[in-house]
Amino acid sequence: MTLTAPAEPAAVTKPVPPPAAGTGTRFAALRWAALRAVALAVLLGAWQLVVLAEVWPRVLVPSPGEVWHQFVLSSTVHDGVRGQSGHLLVEHLAVSLRRIGIGTGYAVLAGVPLGLLIGAVRPVAVVLEPAVTFLRTLPPLAYLSLLVIWFGIDESPKVWLLIIAALPPIAAATAAAVRTVPGHLVEAARALGAGQLSLLLSVRLPAALPEILTGIRIAVGVAYTSVVAAETINGVPGIGGMIRDAQRYNQTAVVIVGIIAIGLSGILLDALLRAAERYLVPWRGQK
Repeated sequence: MTLTAPAEPAAVTKPVPPPAAGTGTRFAALRWAALRAVALAVLLGAWQLVVLAEVWPRVLVPSPGEVWHQFVLSSTVHDGVRGQSGHLLVEHLAVSLRRIGIGTGYAVLAGVPLGLLIGAVRPVAVVLEPAVTFLRTLPPLAYLSLLVIWFGIDESPKVWLLIIAALPPIAAATAAAVRTVPGHLVEAARALGAGQLSLLLSVRLPAALPEILTGIRIAVGVAYTSVVAAETINGVPGIGGMIRDAQRYNQTAVVIVGIIAIGLSGILLDALLRAAERYLVPWRGQK
């Protein structure tokens, strides 16, 4: 009889807990934020080197420090002077954003129904689609003078210019979206007894909503690029009017402050529109 030693108990391996769900997301966000910070630092460094090398006169290309100094002056009351052109930078920006909001709002109210009709009713498309394309190809300055003749130099021509600039992208995006609504959705609604109006509001409009929101985002960008042109006529307060006044006196640093303010507020506004898009059409991009 052979005696054998008792077998050693198998080592128990404890499972390694998976990383927290948000760890990878937070790390990726920090990594991209660091990359943006490095890119910004490189840009500012290159800008400062160009200024130190005196490639162009300082009146044409001010240093980052001079631009920051003008930003502080534009945002505060100094020596009895209130910001630039009698208003703080935030006040100029707020007035411009209000004009953009009003112009884009009216453009949405008119452009979405117009796009629905163009996309769903062939005779309407034959008559109105060329007009929408015509307006979409016109630069804002082409009809600004005409609007000033019609409405004067107060607020009306500025708002009308932004409406005309923002409406065509919304109408064109809506019409294209309506035409690409899946046919089986339309046929199913018709089989259930839906009429033309019910089809338009209950089937075509919801199905086209993602592309309509994209058109609205594009329209806001077009309105933003047009606001400086709109404010060249009696545009103070307004960021475009501030830039125009600074240009008259060769205040390049103030012009750059205005450009940066427009760009940063545009990024913030686009982020808000993206968030609204994710909320209103959460199914977009999902299969």
